[in-house]
Amino acid sequence: MIPRYTRPEMAKIWEPQNRFKIWLEIETLACEAQAELGVIPKEVVPVIREKGNFNIERIDAIELEVKHDVIAFLTSVSEFVGPEARFIHQGMTSSDVLDTCLSVQMVQAADELLADIDMILESLKLRAYEHKDTVCMGRSHGIHAEPVTFGLKLASYYAEMQRNRTRLAAARENIATGAISGAVGTFANIDPFVEEYVCGKMGLKPEPVSSQVIPRDRHAEYFCALSIIASSMERIAIEVRHLQRTEVLEAEEQFTKGQKGSSAMPHKRNPILSENLTGQARYVRSMCIPALENVALWHERDISHSSVERYIAPDATVALDFSLRRLNGLIKNLVVYPENMMKNLNQMKGLVFSQKILLDLTQSGVSREDAYRLVQKNAMKVWEQGADFQTELLADAEVTGALGEEKIKESFDLSYHLKHVDTIFKRVFNG
Repeated sequence: MIPRYTRPEMAKIWEPQNRFKIWLEIETLACEAQAELGVIPKEVVPVIREKGNFNIERIDAIELEVKHDVIAFLTSVSEFVGPEARFIHQGMTSSDVLDTCLSVQMVQAADELLADIDMILESLKLRAYEHKDTVCMGRSHGIHAEPVTFGLKLASYYAEMQRNRTRLAAARENIATGAISGAVGTFANIDPFVEEYVCGKMGLKPEPVSSQVIPRDRHAEYFCALSIIASSMERIAIEVRHLQRTEVLEAEEQFTKGQKGSSAMPHKRNPILSENLTGQARYVRSMCIPALENVALWHERDISHSSVERYIAPDATVALDFSLRRLNGLIKNLVVYPENMMKNLNQMKGLVFSQKILLDLTQSGVSREDAYRLVQKNAMKVWEQGADFQTELLADAEVTGALGEEKIKESFDLSYHLKHVDTIFKRVFNG
């Protein structure tokens, strides 16, 4: 990822320093377990623990020659440890180190992302209660439908993010597995105790059947969870983009002092944050397909997954981490215009109450087909002639004959549509 879209806290997880530090810890813990089993002398473990180190530049130089990253790493470590280094990596294969390390890094990244989601949940809840009773136009197909509240929109996003948190927590749990099982995963040259010991110390569970690599369905689940989170993020961003349109202007991103919206048009205030989030969501979702394709490897292992994961693991987590932080700021600082919301709601001169009139007519004895015909006939006058819906209904003898003037007027009451807002909020925030 480029620095523009990278937070240092997440980037550090994927830097070589952290990766090799985890590799060294895996190898050292394996030596501790091997010593307990009597496979290697116990006295070498303190030496490996004390002297164990690596030099990244040296690793890179060795890899240029040997064309193998784990061998290059082990060679660098041996230069620090000395003769005792011959006991390191006993019975292990490269995947034992690589896959177990990747699991640790993905767990670390998930913890950062869970913290991001927690921040967003807090912001959404705060803004949802702030606008619980702020009436606005509900739209379907982009067209005015019936009244809602802006708080309900935010409550919907909160509930979705809660589900995303559950998904990510489950993916974190399922990726938190390690494998120290040797070539083709049979433990022929290393005791299963070593795997149990290393995983226990690293906060992982042993992979039940690792073949030679940790099965990639676990990784696919992880990246699919990130992709769904990205889609939920885009759902919020798309709503802000629509609401900020000049013709709507019910909400807009904060426009800070000194900010400029266009190099050509000084009047512009563009939804740049939510547009950026839409683009970031597309990028994160693009990682899902290669993760799914990585599941099908040849026999006990191949390395077709390896190069892909070197890209997508850092890029997806870094991009989503940055984006979630940006989304949180967008939500916290979103400017809301209740007056414009009400103005837009009234723009269609009462059409939003059409379903209530339809139901009133059916309950008064009119067939649904006739009721629909009567309501639609008067509604089209509003669409086509700019008439007032209530006025047209009151002038329609068939409608007034079935309902009476007072009943028609009573049906144009916003509170009818909002009477269960509290119930929905209880479901979302207290459920």
